[in-house]
Amino acid sequence: MKRFDLSLYLVLDPDLCAGTGMVATARAAVSGGTTIVQLRNKQAGTASLIETGRALKTALAGTGALLIVNDDVEAAIAVDADGLHIGQDDLATRTARERIGPSMILGLSVETEELAAAVDRGVVDYAGIGPVFATSTKPDHKPPIGIDGLSRLAKACPVPAVAIGGLKAKHAADVLAAGAKGLAVVSAICGTPDPRQAAADITRAIRRARA
Repeated sequence: MKRFDLSLYLVLDPDLCAGTGMVATARAAVSGGTTIVQLRNKQAGTASLIETGRALKTALAGTGALLIVNDDVEAAIAVDADGLHIGQDDLATRTARERIGPSMILGLSVETEELAAAVDRGVVDYAGIGPVFATSTKPDHKPPIGIDGLSRLAKACPVPAVAIGGLKAKHAADVLAAGAKGLAVVSAICGTPDPRQAAADITRAIRRARA
């Protein structure tokens, strides 16, 4: 059985992480409580993703944090990542599952109630729901759905959901109350002066909300 904790899901951004580096950022964030790290770099080719992914895999070894690769199936397999995350315009979920096999985690982005309800729980393990709020880290994102929209989509979705889009520590209680299992963040950790402390602050807010 695949086990994963969506509590604090870090999506790495190569531009925001440029000063510290993606591997160092991930390592620091995990020491602060990050449970999943996603390697996302739309500008990088497969070879570059594999190189970074292997460095991340080494850096995260023994921490308990999982490594997810965004979009690139070949890179996810080559890195022996814990999972693959795809969007609605990427590979079909069944095709992705056939490529990665039964043991790798498969995540899918959903932006509407219809898409959330259509998620096949026999193929997909978790859904990324959003954007909850507007965010500059993905300028072409769909219209924000807000906390109310998050609640509707989480209820419609047959698999665990992680919320994404402009989220910070202050949103933890609302996000969890809406039915999401955790927060996916980019700028709230990437590019901050202290990624470990930033992650720790969000982790603390999540624990407080669950208490």
